[in-house]
Amino acid sequence: MVMETLDVIELVEAALAADYTRVRRLAGKIATALSEGEDKDAAKKLRSLVRRSGVPLQASGFMESLPVDSKSRMPLVEEQPWPTSPLFLDEEAASVFQCFIEDAKHVDTLVENGLSTRLSILLSGTPGTGKSLLAGHIAISSLLGDTAKNVRRVFEFVPSRDAVLFLDEMDAVAKLRDDSHELGELKRVVNTVIQGLDSLDDRAIVVGATNHSQLLDPAIWRRFPYKIEMNIPNAQIRGDMWRHFLFKDEDEAKASEVLASVSKGLTGADIEAIAGAARRRSVLTKRELDVGGIAWAALHSGEGRPQLPPVESLSSGQKTELARRLCGPLALSQADAARVIGVTRQAVRKYLMEGGDGD
Repeated sequence: MVMETLDVIELVEAALAADYTRVRRLAGKIATALSEGEDKDAAKKLRSLVRRSGVPLQASGFMESLPVDSKSRMPLVEEQPWPTSPLFLDEEAASVFQCFIEDAKHVDTLVENGLSTRLSILLSGTPGTGKSLLAGHIAISSLLGDTAKNVRRVFEFVPSRDAVLFLDEMDAVAKLRDDSHELGELKRVVNTVIQGLDSLDDRAIVVGATNHSQLLDPAIWRRFPYKIEMNIPNAQIRGDMWRHFLFKDEDEAKASEVLASVSKGLTGADIEAIAGAARRRSVLTKRELDVGGIAWAALHSGEGRPQLPPVESLSSGQKTELARRLCGPLALSQADAARVIGVTRQAVRKYLMEGGDGD
């Protein structure tokens, strides 16, 4: 991405107009361009300024006309910065996503040809699989209150802004209306959500996300023509994630392939957490990445419960356990296991045969 002169001009216009919404959006876009242009220090400083939540503008007496709850005065809509992490999607999910983006980009052409469609995409899957990240590559995020009145205010606000509406945790406001345990107020909220979706024009983009798709009312499903099930990443995607988050896309030793094998069942968020912890420890201790410790952490992690890599080097007992797991259930060769643990092949053979110290 190249920083456009027009973006800088528009940023100045937005600042002079005290339009904090545009300031944050443009600053995030410019920061991304600076980062991709190898000026990472400037990008970091700009993102730091954006994260100050607009204090200078608020101090000058400016308050955005965002919809708020009439009682608590808490905002019903929250803007989020542009995501910096890339997307990792399997082939099926990527196909639906690309189709959605293409239709959104060419909505005018589709309308002119009588092919208008709802630009609404529903993302479902367990926590940590990337629903919010995917929405962040499209959208500005919104937070809904728990009353029909608040929901209505959000939908009335959307057409006034050139934004994408992200409805997170939709199962909280769009449950099955035939659930006998739900109160009448919650059923009215569902009706309001449906009416709000129907009130949007062909150009309005809506992204919904849910961890419990089975709880959604069928009428909600029908209003989202595009649907993506965000699954636990497969081996190929896990390898891509380790390569990016741990090795910054440079993995000549191909350790990411081995880490993909030991991290089966983990979400993208789990892998990012383990990789991030390992890189922080490497920077602070000025030591090379301990791939063996990272593999040990991955093997001892559960979905949504990432185990951080050990601070110190693996003990003899931990190396023995790791060697047996790698060469046993995971069927790695002794050479690959040795490369991961950071010992000789003879040491791995000794771990497997005797369970002793092979250092």
